[in-house]
Amino acid sequence: MSDIREKAAWSAEKLDQDAASENFTKRLRRLRRTQGLRALVREARVSVDDLILPLFVTDGVGVSEEVTSMPGVFRESVDIVSARVERAVAAGIRAVLLFGIPDAKDAGGSASYDPEGAVQRSLGMLKDRFPDLVLVADTCLCEYTDHGHCGLLDERADVDNDATLEVLARIAVSQAEAGADLVAPSGMIDRQVGAVRAALDDAGYQRVGIMAYSAKYASVFYGPFRDAAHGAPTFGDRRGHQMDPANAGEALREARQDLEEGADLIMVKPALAYLDVVRRMSDAFEGVPLVAYNVSGEYAMVKAAAAAGWLAEQRVVMEMLTAMKRAGADLIITYHALDVARWLRDGD
Repeated sequence: MSDIREKAAWSAEKLDQDAASENFTKRLRRLRRTQGLRALVREARVSVDDLILPLFVTDGVGVSEEVTSMPGVFRESVDIVSARVERAVAAGIRAVLLFGIPDAKDAGGSASYDPEGAVQRSLGMLKDRFPDLVLVADTCLCEYTDHGHCGLLDERADVDNDATLEVLARIAVSQAEAGADLVAPSGMIDRQVGAVRAALDDAGYQRVGIMAYSAKYASVFYGPFRDAAHGAPTFGDRRGHQMDPANAGEALREARQDLEEGADLIMVKPALAYLDVVRRMSDAFEGVPLVAYNVSGEYAMVKAAAAAGWLAEQRVVMEMLTAMKRAGADLIITYHALDVARWLRDGD
């Protein structure tokens, strides 16, 4: 008799499970039926507030040179950059990231901290014109040195870590003086965040924040950027100070060190091939703003495929950026920012 009861109970439970499973499946399908329903229950969303637009500013007047490997991206003089930023602000973008490309480079990268440098002049002009715009300045030497490395070189032609820290501190202070809201040390030089934080505090810029390139990988996805910035190394590579693409746990150690040294935001660069790292960083440092850098190579691949008719540009860009948000990114640096802002505005 007990066997019969057990079988009956099992049958009833199985029927309940089957009914629940059927209802659950139908519920999922019902909520995918229309665009309105899909939008209503969407988990990860890309907003114009998430976007940071990178810009390349150069010396001169009236300069606007399209980067061959990055259609729609330009090297522009300060006067031209102003007009592009005006369009960005009108589209709702709240932050820009400035990279400098000087006319003259030297072994010490002296143009990087020149108060009349393109970045410094751009910061001052943009702060006056757009006081509510968040101005982020890349704090590195690779665009300014004639050898293309991210620091000063020693007698063996290796990056001299401690000598480079002194220059990075000087760059950061010059950028803060010019009007930067955030400085972004990007060279993966040991203790760079601590050196920059101390220099800013000593100079009276305690309110200027630091966006740390905490997990910057030695990636081949940077090729078009080096074209844009004329910043490719003239010899060797940067694998001695950028991270090995095979390592994920190391990214957590780098980020933890940056936060201990005073970073306000942390970053993963590149984004698309490192979404697992974005997720691990988001989980490990909950509450700390996390930035994903949708880098030049990712941009160039989409542009090339779209131009060939192989991909629908808007849909693939939005899918990529949504994946970055889904992985845990709070902010996204992307060369697509102006287009994305327009797509979001128009509801396309």
